[in-house]
Amino acid sequence: MSKPRGIVLLSGGMDSCVCAALAARDYEPAALHVSYGQRTESRERAAFHAICDRLGIAQRLAVRNETLRAIGGSALTDHEISVPDASREIGSSIPLTYVPFRNAHFLAVAVSWAEVMAATRIVIGAVEQDSSGYPDCRPAYYSAFNEVIRTGTAEGAIRIETPLIAMRKAEIVQLGLELGAPFDLTWSCYVRQDRACGTCESCILRLRAFEAAGVRDPIPYAERQA
Repeated sequence: MSKPRGIVLLSGGMDSCVCAALAARDYEPAALHVSYGQRTESRERAAFHAICDRLGIAQRLAVRNETLRAIGGSALTDHEISVPDASREIGSSIPLTYVPFRNAHFLAVAVSWAEVMAATRIVIGAVEQDSSGYPDCRPAYYSAFNEVIRTGTAEGAIRIETPLIAMRKAEIVQLGLELGAPFDLTWSCYVRQDRACGTCESCILRLRAFEAAGVRDPIPYAERQA
């Protein structure tokens, strides 16, 4: 029997890469990347295409959302707001790197594309544990969004899947290794595009995950911190 068609939201980071490996295993996969004026936009887009190439995902869509950059309010999209070093306890409050309601924009594109291509699943690498505390990475958010999809699409059959949402970051690394996820092609840094800074919140979470999993992070860092 043929596999069902599924869309993976692939930012180019560690978590979305593992989701892409899952989608490549379980579905007839298609990959969606949304650029939104973030600081590392071109590096993340390059990671998206490289991961798709490695995993054999031929059907892909890369789009640009001008709205989030125009609205601003986040250190990722507004160059007047500095990306902070991860000196505080991560997850204790919503950080400056939160892009207001970003995942809703991404999911809206994914749902529209899913309707056109008759995909029934959308896979996103949202993580609640060991995360920055973004409000659009909680299970209740995706439960509510699935209800919106059910009532607001022609067939009502599309569902969002969040396979990593309850996992620890180290567990995600281990799963990625089991799946052969190409971590060497990923990019998570919020600040730099040549070598990861090693000090932003995303880098710190990633470094901790690989350390806890007992394996070396394969991407280059300007500065390594535990």
